[in-house]
Amino acid sequence: MRVKPFLIALLTALPLAAMPLPATADGGRWGGGWATAVQQPTATWFPNWSQEGFDNHSVRQVIRTSATGTHLRVRLSNAYGTTPLRLTGASIAKTTTGAAIRPATVRPLTFARSESVTMPAGGQAVSDPVRLPVRALEQLTVTLYFRGATGPATFHSIAMATSYRAKGDHRRDAGGAAFTETSLSRYFLSGLDVSGRKNTVVAFGDSITDGYGATNDADDRYPDRLAERLASSGTSVLNAGIGGNRVLNDSACFGERATARFRRDALDQPGVGTVIVLEGLNDILFPKNTGACATPNPQVTAEELIDGHRALIRAARARGVRIIGGTLTPFKGSDLYSEYGEGVRQAVNHWIRTSGEYDAVADFDRALANPEPGHAGELLPAYDSGDRLHPSPAGYQAMADAVDLFTLTR
Repeated sequence: MRVKPFLIALLTALPLAAMPLPATADGGRWGGGWATAVQQPTATWFPNWSQEGFDNHSVRQVIRTSATGTHLRVRLSNAYGTTPLRLTGASIAKTTTGAAIRPATVRPLTFARSESVTMPAGGQAVSDPVRLPVRALEQLTVTLYFRGATGPATFHSIAMATSYRAKGDHRRDAGGAAFTETSLSRYFLSGLDVSGRKNTVVAFGDSITDGYGATNDADDRYPDRLAERLASSGTSVLNAGIGGNRVLNDSACFGERATARFRRDALDQPGVGTVIVLEGLNDILFPKNTGACATPNPQVTAEELIDGHRALIRAARARGVRIIGGTLTPFKGSDLYSEYGEGVRQAVNHWIRTSGEYDAVADFDRALANPEPGHAGELLPAYDSGDRLHPSPAGYQAMADAVDLFTLTR
């Protein structure tokens, strides 16, 4: 069949972000295997390479899929690029340790059957399907090679996992010797999709979802532990947390407000059936934060925060996606604690628990709270990473255990 010229012109005019995603090689649907929420370049949280970008570098990133399937595809983002991004080539393989990979599993990635791809400023690229059977909870390594200068890089700050950098093209290196530089952030990599029908759960939130306080390279954030509980059910879990993120206000360092990024980071994930929302603490804390990254930082009311949550609920319902409200976790004793803020937290939590507006509730507050008399509003010491705000790995396990799996799989 010949394609009419006006259709060719229309398809050519569409940005990559708007192009329809390719079908799976086996004729089924795609489901989310792994994802991260991308941010504009910033030096916040950890030293990273986002502002300088890359030039004749290979960047190797290890991820863990929470879905089983026979074919994979990789999603890349230039959402915050100000110029077109040229990717010279990329590969995916199964991980051994560190930056090393299993040589027999190396697969080149192509884009519309081309080894290289150019992403427009603000755009994305999705690789062609590649056959590489994987099991849920298996680690994979994606290597990106940029022959020329990228400029500042769209990235994700709090990876709690090591990324590796080497000078030159090392896409197929089995060993990791060339990768002498490391970072705790992600670069350009936004998602991994796995073939077959999937029920995808998106954990959406701030640094407590993102996993600050977890163990580097140990996959012990709360979404990781939830994925382990669901691994045998065919339900995958994606982490769409951004450290410092807020419901109501944007930040130059901590991403767009939740109500602005919810569609891209949660509702547009392949196979999404449920979103768990845990967000609002930074709205409460930031009026006491004088840093440039916190501005604008108005004092918020419980009513304003609840209205923000209602906007997320409406967006999910419009897409037919189940939405679960996570109660805001204890923070008494942390640097930005205030009695006013605690009152707002309690009011928002009461609404989440009792209003019936969310489809279900994950009571993270009660899972983490210190029950001892005189310690109301505090994290249980065993669940505190040390700053009296972010959970420890044991606390993240308690959060995962607090989620009713029936609400995610029914």
